Amino acid sequence: MITILKSRALTALLLCFTLAAAQPLAAKVRLPYFFGDNMVLQQQTDAAIWGWAQPGSMVKLTTSWNKKSYTQKADANGKWKLKVATPVAGGPYNITISDGTALTLNNVLIGEVWLCSGQSNMDMPMKGFRDQPIQGSNDAVFNSANDKIRLFSMPRSVQLHAQDTAKSSSWKAASPESVANFSAAGYYFGRILQQRLNVPVGLVCITYGGSPAEAFMSGKALEAFPDIPVPVADTPKLTNKNATTLYNGMLHPFIGYAIKGCLWYQGESNADRPDQYETLFPAMVKSWREEFGIGDFPFYFVQIAPFRYTTLPDAEQGKRNSAYLRDAQRKAAHAIPNSGMVVVMDVPDEKNIHPANKEVIGKRFAYMALAKTYGHKGFGYTSPDFDSLLVNGNTATIKFKDAPNGLTSFGKPLQGFEVAGADKKFYPAKAVIKTGTVQVSAAEVATPVAVRYAFRDFTVGDLFSTEGFPVSSFRTDNW
Repeated sequence: MITILKSRALTALLLCFTLAAAQPLAAKVRLPYFFGDNMVLQQQTDAAIWGWAQPGSMVKLTTSWNKKSYTQKADANGKWKLKVATPVAGGPYNITISDGTALTLNNVLIGEVWLCSGQSNMDMPMKGFRDQPIQGSNDAVFNSANDKIRLFSMPRSVQLHAQDTAKSSSWKAASPESVANFSAAGYYFGRILQQRLNVPVGLVCITYGGSPAEAFMSGKALEAFPDIPVPVADTPKLTNKNATTLYNGMLHPFIGYAIKGCLWYQGESNADRPDQYETLFPAMVKSWREEFGIGDFPFYFVQIAPFRYTTLPDAEQGKRNSAYLRDAQRKAAHAIPNSGMVVVMDVPDEKNIHPANKEVIGKRFAYMALAKTYGHKGFGYTSPDFDSLLVNGNTATIKFKDAPNGLTSFGKPLQGFEVAGADKKFYPAKAVIKTGTVQVSAAEVATPVAVRYAFRDFTVGDLFSTEGFPVSSFRTDNW
């Protein structure tokens, strides 16, 4: 009898546990991982914050900087989104979000937020890749502790469909440990920006090495490019080479976060399709801006460095010569509003696709942003760009834009120019700087028709502004 009673009691106890487990517990608000402790929100804007809660529940969000509360009802899927008014730069603050169970985000700063995106040269961390160093990085890492610089790296994710959230990651204050593993180009930019503006700076890195631009684009944005295949459900194995996969897995979850602007370093994986890139790249930027919904935010990008991207001899490369891609990037800069291109013709590495001097890239990014976005004056910030060609007899004169104080080769002879006549055969040219122009001629060309500069897969630029900014590869022809 006692045994039977014990059995019934145990059964009843198990039933209670089962029923309790079946009841919905009080839901705690969930957020994408980039909303968390230590994050930076863009100052003086309406910054969106979103997530999930119990379906139908009322979500309340309170910001400590003004004690203001915002509310919204979660939809049938539990989704909600609120926009909060951010003050001038400062902090730390906290944000409390509740649908009955409170969640608090601590140590939140208000400042300038920049997205850093692209492939391996943007991804390359301060500690370098294995057997591939970052020049002078150890001293920079050693001295990197700065609570006003916050870093977030989006984990890699290749997806067939657009995701609402990303894999787990967290914001980290700048320290030797965090900086060593963060984008070198991005960090050097952020360090100068924070020092000059004296406000908190948040850097978000969304990168994946070896990825074409179309991997960062949505299916809708690629409708104008029917020659680029978009993967479907039965695509055998998705990789970062497939169109839309990184947009779906890494960028789409982040779209809507309030940013000041974007830094981009990509192009090597599109180097065999320069003609397409000339329109594909501006289309990508346009689609991002439309989705972020904050207008034509600043978009600054690095021109790919000269490198031997193909083993073919120069004469057999055709448009696989990376100079065509660099020229496409130069032209794209004209087509993209509120953009700018960082030229790195002076710091390539013939043996390494990942040039070691990332500090100069971060510095040129920062000078460009400080001048064009933040209105600082009194210093050079961009490279001279080809403007026009004038032919007089056997001499072609090249004029440049963005060279207010003229040009220089720093005392060395100019060796990167070539000239062609109507037969389209290019010959090495004698080039001389004269009153802010370059005069080009070759004994083999009686009447010049076209001029090219630094138009090799690998070459080192030798023409600069007097402020030290290198001139990009360019061509005056369309052959």
